[in-house]
Amino acid sequence: MRIRVNRLVLYTVLVVITGLFLGPFGWLVVSGLKTQAELASSPVRWLPGHVQWHNFADAFSQIDFLGYARNSLIIALIYAVLVTLSSAWVGFGFARLDAPGKKTLFGILIGSMMLPQMVTLLPTYLIFAKLGMVDTYWPWVLWGLASAPYLVFLFRQFFAGLPRELEEAAIVDGCGYNRIFWQIFLPQSWPVVSASFVIAFTWTWGDYIAPQLLLSSDRSTLAVAIMSAYVTPAGQPVPELQAAASVMYVVPILLIFLVAQRGFVAGMSTSGLK
Repeated sequence: MRIRVNRLVLYTVLVVITGLFLGPFGWLVVSGLKTQAELASSPVRWLPGHVQWHNFADAFSQIDFLGYARNSLIIALIYAVLVTLSSAWVGFGFARLDAPGKKTLFGILIGSMMLPQMVTLLPTYLIFAKLGMVDTYWPWVLWGLASAPYLVFLFRQFFAGLPRELEEAAIVDGCGYNRIFWQIFLPQSWPVVSASFVIAFTWTWGDYIAPQLLLSSDRSTLAVAIMSAYVTPAGQPVPELQAAASVMYVVPILLIFLVAQRGFVAGMSTSGLK
């Protein structure tokens, strides 16, 4: 009886927590099915009087939805692939190579995660403007090649836990560190690669500030279009279309996570184990 009570309490807590996480997305879906008057009503109307399925069709057709989604997909894939590989390479160096000041450099790298994005926003824009990279996708290429501190930390923790004998045996057989990384360590790290790719893709797909700052309206992403394109002739936002478009905007991220969830969870759980 005590075990059953404990399980009931545990499942109740899990259901409540799940509801808290799914609540905002559920409210977004409901908002996309309402009329503008129902969204602005007071007191709040929790459910639509008549389901407005046409909001999704209107949100899709009112702007070049597929074009903006293509731009978001290109940027997200470029950044996710490059930053995953570069972060793995940097993490391998911190985990397996010895050099003076390695611990200090790693501390500086981890400390850089504490910097808010707004602090580096203006210097970043000025640098790319001087280089002539505004309104191009080159900033995301350079960001990807520069690695990401959090992903470096994940790879470093994972690589540090691999047996030293693997590396020593490869060196005895004549392998250099470049070949050791690509043929031995990177294939072993597929859980962290999967987790890093999902995290990086989500970062870029959901980013609003950088595309708004660096890209013109034709090259901009779906996040920017949802916030700026659904307006009336008088310039007023159309919240029901924004909500419907936001639901369609979130679906690709959910699908990617559902496909890669096993590797994502495994990567997050094993990156800190020796």
